[in-house]
Amino acid sequence: MKPLPIVAIIGRPNVGKSTFFNRVLRQRLAVVDDKPGVTRDRLYGLADWSGREFHLVDTGGFIPDSDDLINRLVREQAEIAIDEADLVLFMVDSRVGPTDLDEDIARRLQRSDRPVVVVANKSDNEIYRLEANAFYRLGLGEPIDVAALTGYNIGDLLDIVIGKLPETEYVEEEGKLKIAVIGRPNVGKSSFVNFLCGKERLIVTDIPGTTRDSIDTEIVFQGEKYILIDTAGLRRKSKVKESLEFYTTLRTLRSLERCDVAAVIIEADEGLMHQDIQVLEQAHLFRKSMLLVVNKWDLVEKDTDTVREYELSIKKKIPTFSYLPMVFISALTGKRSVNVLKLCKQVHERQIKRIQTAEMNRFIEETVRRRHPAAVKGKHIKFFYATQTEISPPTFVFFCNYPKLLQKQYIRYIENRLRETYDFEGVPIRLKVKPRARK
Repeated sequence: MKPLPIVAIIGRPNVGKSTFFNRVLRQRLAVVDDKPGVTRDRLYGLADWSGREFHLVDTGGFIPDSDDLINRLVREQAEIAIDEADLVLFMVDSRVGPTDLDEDIARRLQRSDRPVVVVANKSDNEIYRLEANAFYRLGLGEPIDVAALTGYNIGDLLDIVIGKLPETEYVEEEGKLKIAVIGRPNVGKSSFVNFLCGKERLIVTDIPGTTRDSIDTEIVFQGEKYILIDTAGLRRKSKVKESLEFYTTLRTLRSLERCDVAAVIIEADEGLMHQDIQVLEQAHLFRKSMLLVVNKWDLVEKDTDTVREYELSIKKKIPTFSYLPMVFISALTGKRSVNVLKLCKQVHERQIKRIQTAEMNRFIEETVRRRHPAAVKGKHIKFFYATQTEISPPTFVFFCNYPKLLQKQYIRYIENRLRETYDFEGVPIRLKVKPRARK
């Protein structure tokens, strides 16, 4: 499928971007505070309105040291949103009125070809709703008055948003395994792709963020076709230097949608860092199969237990992703790099396999025999049957008499047993528990 549209919220600090973001996604993902610049991480989420899905990106996410730095970072993220988003929501504050920074951002938006909606937030009463008309002077059309905190007029705004989004379309690419090469800047993504291509297809330097765009490269290995989607992210440009994470996030979102398997590259000598975990969480959001590629392994001093100890330390940091396989490579020398392709193929085969219903029924019978679910309020839980309903990711439905009483620990137990029994290494799996349909 053509990637889902990206809607980016831009605006100066403290206009309510994170409050609006949380309101649309109906969950508290962004930290909200009256202090400008409180959001540390660039945030994104999958939004749905009237059956249309789109990515919503909050462009907060910096801790400024001075007013000058605030303004510079706001302008940088505005530039990125103009380049990458399908629609820009330019958020302003009705209580304050147009500021010099608002007008600066507006001039940049006027020079772009991106559709823009001016969102006059904090229009909590009639006085502030009238004040919203002052934003006509920005030259970007009619300002839409909303109050993100209370939800006023959010539905009407979202109707406008989906009316401006491009349509998605489906394109079949049969017979080619699509691998997204993702990771934070300067971990060796381009060097890895270059080695597999056997030529300097991508620019490789020591400067984080050299690559400007995601680049698709088709290769053939052992008679199989692969498409490598390199998401290195960003060319060094003054206007986006401090907004590297935000830019990379947008690129990675688009690449993850298109891939079959995500190869997440980390640096061996630095270990798993906070930004690496964010990358894993991005892939998990899309329920993508993954593997961890530990690059620069040649720089690590080793003994007979180094690999095992390294794997244990990583899994201890990210128990949620303990099902991910790891491969240790040197992209510079190419050592074991082809093993990544072999492992991606194995992971992909796992995510598309089906388990017959008769086998699933034997599985749940044996699983319950080993450990019965705890009774709740005197009610004993009984499983009737189980079936696999989907692949990519594998989805399993279990039918029992009291699905709402089944404890989360027991569901995790079932998932672990599924992984042990049927080898779903690298593959996210979904479990659903439902009541037995009545005849």
